[in-house]
Amino acid sequence: MAIRIGINGFGRIGRNVLRASLGDPDLHFVAINDLTDAKTLAYLLKYDSVHGTLQGTVEAKGDQLLVDRKAIKVLAVKDPKELPWKDLGVDIVVESTGRFTDREGAGKHLSAGAKHVIISAPAKDPDVTIVLGVNDEAYDPKMHHIISNASCTTNCLAPVAKVLLDNFGIKHGVMTTIHSYTNDQQLLDLPHKDLRRGRAAGMSMIPTSTGAAKALHLVLPQLKGKIDGLAIRVPTPNVSLVDLTVETEKDCDVASVNAAFRKAANGPMKDILLYSEDPIVSIDQKGDSHSATFDAPLTMAIDKRLVKVTAWYDNEWGYSCRVRDLIKVIAARATGR
Repeated sequence: MAIRIGINGFGRIGRNVLRASLGDPDLHFVAINDLTDAKTLAYLLKYDSVHGTLQGTVEAKGDQLLVDRKAIKVLAVKDPKELPWKDLGVDIVVESTGRFTDREGAGKHLSAGAKHVIISAPAKDPDVTIVLGVNDEAYDPKMHHIISNASCTTNCLAPVAKVLLDNFGIKHGVMTTIHSYTNDQQLLDLPHKDLRRGRAAGMSMIPTSTGAAKALHLVLPQLKGKIDGLAIRVPTPNVSLVDLTVETEKDCDVASVNAAFRKAANGPMKDILLYSEDPIVSIDQKGDSHSATFDAPLTMAIDKRLVKVTAWYDNEWGYSCRVRDLIKVIAARATGR
């Protein structure tokens, strides 16, 4: 039986989760909630400035989207607890508005009749935070109903940190994400609670905060208090880069570090981590579904214990593919499959 899914918030992530799921017979999207009309949602789904025009048919018909002739109900409800998830038989809600990221807000979907809710962002007090490829085993279907998929940056950083942790140990480290601009920034200068983010996104490199490093302990508890970092928002619309520097507990060199990542990418982290020896740049990673693409030629090692590694990620598409995969993991374990 197909998993019945609702999406709350049909923005960059909501739309890409749907795009990434089309053609999968196990995933049935029954409703989308967003505070606009079906015609607008159909247009934004079909035509995407970053990922291109969606192949297949998309049209609006009344309060429905018809995607390859399959109907998806369109809702425009402000309060999640008023959504008809019970009547629609929704199993899992993707909460991708960016607004209901705490337990109280996300829990409204459960009150409305959904069985599980996946928050497509770091969350405050969820039942569990999952990064696939890192702590999948932590998910317990009997205990966990509000699940955070962490952030796009944590989904890149955590697999990279895990490879280093498992093979060489980590004393401490710092990370920088060179991150494409997002809708949390301004097109031209305007007020923002983060003054730097209030500056024109397309005109500057903008230092700002990221919770990715501090949240790492939620999926790798051994690293609590050991890694911190920041973000540099840059004038590109998509694809980002994690730069991680750590002091290891064991001796290593460039060859041994790269070998560890190659082994992980070809083994337990296949489909999560990609190993690359090519001289790639950001545009080459657009549309890549991995959580992280390890850039082997950029690895550095000094005095056997100081290591710098670098990984690319499509912060929209790769992350949306993980949300899709997490839906399937939750559904499979909830039904004992």
